[in-house]
Amino acid sequence: MHRRSFLATLAAAAATPRLSWADAGSPAYLAAARLPDDSYALHGLTVAGESLFGLPMPARGHAATAHPERPLAVAFARRPGTFALVIDCARGIETARLTPPEGRQFNGHGTFSADGAVLYTSEVIAEGSEGRIGLWDSDTWQRIGEMPTHGIGPHDIRRLPMSDDLLVANGGIQTDPTDRTKLNLDTMRPNLARIAPDGSLMARAELPEGLHQNSTRHLALLPDGRAACAMQWEGDAAETPPLLALWAEGALAACPVPETEALTMQNYAGSIAHSAKTGEIAITSPRGGAVQVFAADGRFKASFRRADACGIAAGPGGFIVTDGNGAVLALDAAGFRPLAKHALNWDNHLIALERA
Repeated sequence: MHRRSFLATLAAAAATPRLSWADAGSPAYLAAARLPDDSYALHGLTVAGESLFGLPMPARGHAATAHPERPLAVAFARRPGTFALVIDCARGIETARLTPPEGRQFNGHGTFSADGAVLYTSEVIAEGSEGRIGLWDSDTWQRIGEMPTHGIGPHDIRRLPMSDDLLVANGGIQTDPTDRTKLNLDTMRPNLARIAPDGSLMARAELPEGLHQNSTRHLALLPDGRAACAMQWEGDAAETPPLLALWAEGALAACPVPETEALTMQNYAGSIAHSAKTGEIAITSPRGGAVQVFAADGRFKASFRRADACGIAAGPGGFIVTDGNGAVLALDAAGFRPLAKHALNWDNHLIALERA
């Protein structure tokens, strides 16, 4: 190419504005779903629960993460995952498909670095379930490295505010790589690990010995630098341990609830969210058909019943909830208020788009 042509090409590229989230119709949430024909899709939703787009997925999805500036989302397969889709939400197309290296499996979650240059993916070594964080260049989508999660069976992963440190929920469960059979429930040691960008362990927090079978699964970041963690009990089904814990300064504290309220959750918290509007934390249980709401200090406030409620995120008046029957609902102190109904089955998570 002649020098003049080359410079003209560069000038044209520089003059072409990079698309932003406004070009994608400004979706407020992302959610995976199963459609009536048993296919799968990722939807972008408004705060009113309307679908702005529905993009096909090759198999069941779990969670997704959004680029902080560009209208890109990465949607992850349900663990043990073999794909992650990079989706251009402005154009409505899949632009790349990530595959974990041989012997690795995606574990359903990921997050971007503060500048959006690197995608971090939650992964396990298939044999033994030792945790890894995959590093991917967000321009080329090439894998550029990996680092340890400092635990077994990582699940959710979040970047801490105003930092590139990561908080990882290492669920502690070793699973069979083919059928998800749990192999180490008697000896499991879940933790939350704070990890620096170079992979070094900054802090690791565990629950007391009597709660070592409470698998740390999903995370919500709080504005004061703390985090809330939703858990799933893998011990004696007759016990009703807390399913919410608060993480602060490297320590993890469980948040008890009245026994009658604990029974409704059936020892399973499927998702979690924090509302900046009310300061509250909420966890969901699709098994129990319930949503529990807590104050910012972890004090139990209320339970709300909704069959197969699982996806939850912050909303204008409190929370937005999705259920397995296609409903999108607002939740505040007065209870549920229907927003929209879709002919599909929402999956586990409703992802609020936290973007610059």
